[in-house]
Amino acid sequence: MNYFKKVALASAVFAVSAVTAAAAEYEFKLHHFLGEKAPAHSKMLEPWARQVEENSGGKVKIEIYPAMTLGGRPPELISQVRDGVVDIVWTVNGYSPGLFPRTEVFELPGIHTNDPVATNLALADLYHSDLKEEYKGVEVMFLHVHAGQAIHMRDAEVKSPADLTGKKIRIPTRTGAWMIEALGAAPVAIPVPELPTALQKGVIDGAFIPWEIIPPLKIQEQTEFQIEGVNKERFGNATFQVSMNKGRWNSLPEEIQKAFRDASGPAWLKEVGMIWKNADDFGIGLAVKAGNKHIELNEEETEVFREALAPVVDRWVKEVASKGIDGEALVQKANASIAKHADD
Repeated sequence: MNYFKKVALASAVFAVSAVTAAAAEYEFKLHHFLGEKAPAHSKMLEPWARQVEENSGGKVKIEIYPAMTLGGRPPELISQVRDGVVDIVWTVNGYSPGLFPRTEVFELPGIHTNDPVATNLALADLYHSDLKEEYKGVEVMFLHVHAGQAIHMRDAEVKSPADLTGKKIRIPTRTGAWMIEALGAAPVAIPVPELPTALQKGVIDGAFIPWEIIPPLKIQEQTEFQIEGVNKERFGNATFQVSMNKGRWNSLPEEIQKAFRDASGPAWLKEVGMIWKNADDFGIGLAVKAGNKHIELNEEETEVFREALAPVVDRWVKEVASKGIDGEALVQKANASIAKHADD
């Protein structure tokens, strides 16, 4: 391509960009806690934002601010969006313990096992009937899970709960903390961006986190072992939300609200599930390539973990009952909905 053609092309691109920017009547700031290289940013939030913009015919512009670049710490994201400091956030529900008790049902051991697509669709099924009332101050764009909690250990091989006795283990949720306690270990609450330093310095011995976090945080450099159950079965999960400030949402015309809704429906929830599953596969592959040992427990070993973790569900049911929540009914609904979507 000669010089004049390059100049013409650059001018055309600039002109299109200028028109697009001028047409953006509604600008939003989306704040989250991971870096630009994390799959959550590059493969989920960026495509979603661009789809909303396209749906709006260029009337919407969403600027994404990763790694808490607008200030604060990850646990403050929900208050930032509720207070209108930012327009939209992506955050872990478990960073605000007790604030989303009904949604916690999807974090419990034995609910999600190994299918994030089915669990995402089940979250959507239960949202309007059972979960919506706890999302005051925000308008939920979509809820989702990752591939599920697996075990990362600095230098201890784990094949039974006994191997975790006395270990300090990171977990992002209060239900996860109950799981750690049920396994005889000590839970440590640490936001995921602080995980590499905590592992390196020996503040913790390991972490319950999915494989997808390995590449962006270089977890393979601070650990030697990655452990999961039979058939990729996981030990509970974490729930996430992409939510907008409620006042900002209510101020939008119906056509703009539709642009967001159309980008956040069942087809997108399926895609999100596959994004996290594929990112998990890539993460564990990277760890193995680096020389780490990937342990897949057999059926008998996995069953020992299931039995040890079963009381966590009973504990949760009793705890939420004090808030007037029928936990047993939610467990049944969550299980039934995930089973319904198993082949989706």
